[in-house]
Amino acid sequence: MPDWKKSMQQTFEYYIVDPGTWKDKDQITTVRSATIERDEDAETKGSASFNINERLGECYIRAYLITIQNGIKERHPLGTFLVQTPSSAFDGRVRTINMDSYTPLLELKENPPPIGYFIAKDSNIMDEAYRIVRNHVRAPVVKPSCDEKLYFDFAANTDDKWISFVDDLIANAKYELGLDELGRVLFLPVQDTATLQPVTEFNDDDSSILYADVSEEYDLYGIPNVVEVVYSKNNLNYYARVVNEDSNSPTSTVSRGREIIYRDTDPDFSGEPTEYQVKEYAEKLLQKLSTVEYKVTFSHGYYPVRLGDCVLLNYKAAGINNVKAKIVKQAIICDTGCKVTETAIYTSKLWR
Repeated sequence: MPDWKKSMQQTFEYYIVDPGTWKDKDQITTVRSATIERDEDAETKGSASFNINERLGECYIRAYLITIQNGIKERHPLGTFLVQTPSSAFDGRVRTINMDSYTPLLELKENPPPIGYFIAKDSNIMDEAYRIVRNHVRAPVVKPSCDEKLYFDFAANTDDKWISFVDDLIANAKYELGLDELGRVLFLPVQDTATLQPVTEFNDDDSSILYADVSEEYDLYGIPNVVEVVYSKNNLNYYARVVNEDSNSPTSTVSRGREIIYRDTDPDFSGEPTEYQVKEYAEKLLQKLSTVEYKVTFSHGYYPVRLGDCVLLNYKAAGINNVKAKIVKQAIICDTGCKVTETAIYTSKLWR
């Protein structure tokens, strides 16, 4: 693995992939440029656009970053995509074909489950999901190890595609679909950002690969500073009210100059609570609701991180210090420098 913070030669190679073996078949030498998008919120987890001087039929294309450092040449896969939608332009001399392409998960999006399809109660969730995905995509599928079982019959909706059915199914085991750079389908456990360990650090020291541009956004809309809890069952009537009056909190009644109230009239208790327990419930609820999600967008020279990875951000010039953030979106420009633009999220407590 090269030292990504030191100088190297970089080029790119593209290959048609044999869907039967999932290995590189024929090299494509007419690709002028490419952009790869990875997006945690996209159903297929990403897409790509290739500008090429020849027309290709529907096929899988794999992109590589080629590095040469200290005389050592290495290939680093960036993604594998199914070409779907070509469009062409001619400038009087050269015809350029732009091809929109999608991840192998597209094949799960093309067909619905049979009407009435269901998975029976007590079935192993991840075994069933693996079987479904393996039967409906040509890409290799990495089998997960999980003993979680269904507590009910799980039926497909009439508007489901296989991808939405599998997404909903594996959510019951707290998993989500993912991909590696070779286009293999993965099942990834859902993890809270706070529990993740950073795979690398991006900082603005002397050997930094960060670009200067960075943006950060967050939304305080709807975050309450007052919680009211009303419990009225079995002849018990309790009322609790908790107020965020912390002048150091940006959402407090002091900072905002007004109250924003969240009222819970159906609190969940096992058994009958005491008045103290209702008060404690209200305090914990306000703490939970007093959380804001930050979204930071930054760019850097290529470094092999994936969607879902946690990174440590120390961008002192931008006032971002020791922040653990989870990557949710990436754009990779297959050109000199291989610029990667990341969007990452992290949360911050606004009260206590």
